[in-house]
Amino acid sequence: LPYSIRVLFESCIRNCDGFLVKETDAMNILDWKTKQNNVEVPFCPARVVLQDFTGIPAMVDFAAMREAVRNAGGDPVKVNPACPTDLTVDHSLQIDFSKWPETVLKNQEMEFGRNRERLQFFKWSSKVFKNVSIIPPETGMAHQVNLEYLSRVVFEVKDFLYPDSVVGTDSHTTMVNGLGILGWGVGGIETEAVMLGMPVTLTLPEVVGCELTGTASPLATSIDIVLSITKHLRQADVAGKFVEFFGSGVSQLSVADRTTIANMCPEYGAILSFFPVDNVTLKHLKHTGFDKAKLEVMEAYLKAVKLFRNGESSSREPEYSQVVQISLSSIIPYVSGPKRSQDRVAVNNMKSDFQACLNEKSGVKGFQVAVEKQNDIVPVQYEGNEYKLSHGCIVIAAVISCTNNCNPSVMLAAGLLAKKAVEAGLVVKPYIRTSLSPGSGMVTHYLSSSGVLPYLSKLGFEVVGYGCSTCVGNTAPLPEAIRNAIKQGDIIACGVLSGTKNFEGRLCDCVRANYLASPPLVVAYAIAGTVRIDFETEPLGTGFNGKSIYLRDIWPTRGELHTVEEECVISSMFKELKEKMEKGNKRWNLLEAPESTLFPWDLKSTYIRCPSFFDKLVSILDLSTRLYALHLVSPQPIENAHVLLYLGDSVTTDHISPAGSIARSSAAAKYLTNKGLTPREFNSYGARRGNDAVMTRGTFANIKLLNKFIGKPAPKTIHFPSGQTLDVFEAAELYQKEGIPVIILAGKKYGLGSSRDWAAKGPFLLGVKAVLAESYEKVHKSQLIGIGIAPLQFLPGENPSTLGLTGREQFSILFSPELSPGMTLDIKTSTGKVFSVIASFENDVEITLYKYGGSLNFVARRF
Repeated sequence: LPYSIRVLFESCIRNCDGFLVKETDAMNILDWKTKQNNVEVPFCPARVVLQDFTGIPAMVDFAAMREAVRNAGGDPVKVNPACPTDLTVDHSLQIDFSKWPETVLKNQEMEFGRNRERLQFFKWSSKVFKNVSIIPPETGMAHQVNLEYLSRVVFEVKDFLYPDSVVGTDSHTTMVNGLGILGWGVGGIETEAVMLGMPVTLTLPEVVGCELTGTASPLATSIDIVLSITKHLRQADVAGKFVEFFGSGVSQLSVADRTTIANMCPEYGAILSFFPVDNVTLKHLKHTGFDKAKLEVMEAYLKAVKLFRNGESSSREPEYSQVVQISLSSIIPYVSGPKRSQDRVAVNNMKSDFQACLNEKSGVKGFQVAVEKQNDIVPVQYEGNEYKLSHGCIVIAAVISCTNNCNPSVMLAAGLLAKKAVEAGLVVKPYIRTSLSPGSGMVTHYLSSSGVLPYLSKLGFEVVGYGCSTCVGNTAPLPEAIRNAIKQGDIIACGVLSGTKNFEGRLCDCVRANYLASPPLVVAYAIAGTVRIDFETEPLGTGFNGKSIYLRDIWPTRGELHTVEEECVISSMFKELKEKMEKGNKRWNLLEAPESTLFPWDLKSTYIRCPSFFDKLVSILDLSTRLYALHLVSPQPIENAHVLLYLGDSVTTDHISPAGSIARSSAAAKYLTNKGLTPREFNSYGARRGNDAVMTRGTFANIKLLNKFIGKPAPKTIHFPSGQTLDVFEAAELYQKEGIPVIILAGKKYGLGSSRDWAAKGPFLLGVKAVLAESYEKVHKSQLIGIGIAPLQFLPGENPSTLGLTGREQFSILFSPELSPGMTLDIKTSTGKVFSVIASFENDVEITLYKYGGSLNFVARRF
């Protein structure tokens, strides 16, 4: 068996109780070769990781569940996570100050001040809930701390050993697979069910073996390897599959390289990308502070249960569903963009590719700029000097936390490149919003101890704090003069960042082209000031004595990187992190929080509200009848539903539930203003995920939402009974007052992007009863089911256009009492048209959860 399937097998045997996990499940996994992709199997992870954006609604739901269980006659004290749960508070970061000295300390102070209410709720959670551990603020982001501090590799509980495994509410949870820990991101709704002792149910996956051979070019960083592998695996169609790495090239990759590669797997559609534990892993763990005795036990255990990969025994590789071969020596430096992470551009083709984007029609790559306007220049005055903006000019350059900080080599490469650039006399234009937002203080430590941090600072890359910032739209505003110049000249301005998400408008509404690049290339492009440069033939700039400086002159060698990494990084940085984790911080330690069994909800709060998901929870006396007579419950028909939104392909969870700043003209802003808040106090949607009123108003509030009813990007729709064009929330509110259900029409890959529970909860609270799409992103579809929204799918080759639908009709859907996965249902429209769709449920468990109004209500009933 593939190593990743062996982990599923071990978990199934250990947790077999004959009810949630059955003996037949274990036998199905054992027969993986013939049963793959044909059966559903349960998986009980060893632990759960939450981050603040998704952790706040999860813990608010737990608090609300305690309230509901008490109201239904149960004992609220029994409502606790059954699975060990770690919640990292310090995940998201709003940047207020981006220039020294107003950086880390001031940003942290602002974060603590505006989030005090949330932090008090987290601290209450840590006091009253069993099996919950809160990682305090100013420590590091979820997936980073998960990798550096929370990972066990092998669990030891009461002298019993078993493999570490994890599910988390963050798409970057997959990073831990680089350590040989099976883990992936799931929706917040699924995570809450796991916290309550239910297994994750998944189709027994195909496992794609990725054979790595050869040696990468000295100029190729881990990001280049990641993007190359992303392209190969996208072409190999690994969506919904496990990927497992083997071959001679694996041993040449450090654990940092592996975690970087594993981190990107959501971008090529795989559930996870697994690197089995080997000697390289053990050597890394030794450097990070695991003691010798523990490592010896770990190695002996993993070998005993055949979970240890011996890199020398290539003849004993597992059998895979298919094998993809990648030669590392064929990999050259790439960036990705300007709108999607899968659109790779070789660095040596960047200039010509951007030119092609200017010429192309507006779409996934093109901007359709008239030929006579492609060389327009807009002069702008900034800080007493005149600068010239043109298409391709860079206005945001961010070394951010999503992907790279688990890999010291790429961060050090950025630092060494900055050092050489400063020593050569190169500078970055002052209007460019530069920032350095590491995932944890550990990164700052090794950049400082290696001596490169001052040079990054001189180029404007100040450490602004620890957490998601630019990547989720939390960058500091561009200077007003620069914004005006961009809009005046209709300039295609660019952002360059070392993250994983570059959807159009994500960084800033006036920055239309965004490129993902390795940290050293982010610094290089910032110095160049434009993406319209050929690094081979054109200099980055002019240094001392008027000398032209090329990229090759300042690019650090692998030998330089290896020396600095060994001497300055591994052992010391992990030692410091563990000391910091044990001490906590003064502000958190002094923070007061209630200790009552039930949370004392403050009706005036704009951060924490008791949500309405459990309003229909049945009384405790009704459980014996309702819980075990599942077949008696029939799904309710959807009658005469209007279409709330008519959307196209690749609608992301960002489009559905934005995480960034709250626009001043939005429905959420109106709500907060009515509560007496000023725009500066709005904070972000991510920070307010504990308030259902804000999040419902923020649903479909993305400025780049393209609703076919409107015909241009805007968070608007048409309320058909009145004919009014309204904010999506306002239209949905009217429909609910009128008692009219609503549905959503969509194209392919609905729900693409980061796992986000409010992308399901929000539509549910808007009154959405079903989504009718050509295809779905699997995690998001599970979230829709988990909240009680029906995922319906057009028949192959059909869509609204082929069926002659305008979206202005009303739709009626009758569900069979014998609803089953993949069943064909008929939909009747108000024009008399009848067409068939697929009930896109994966298994009987999903059917049961949908019948009961979602997993939260189902689990709450168990109490």
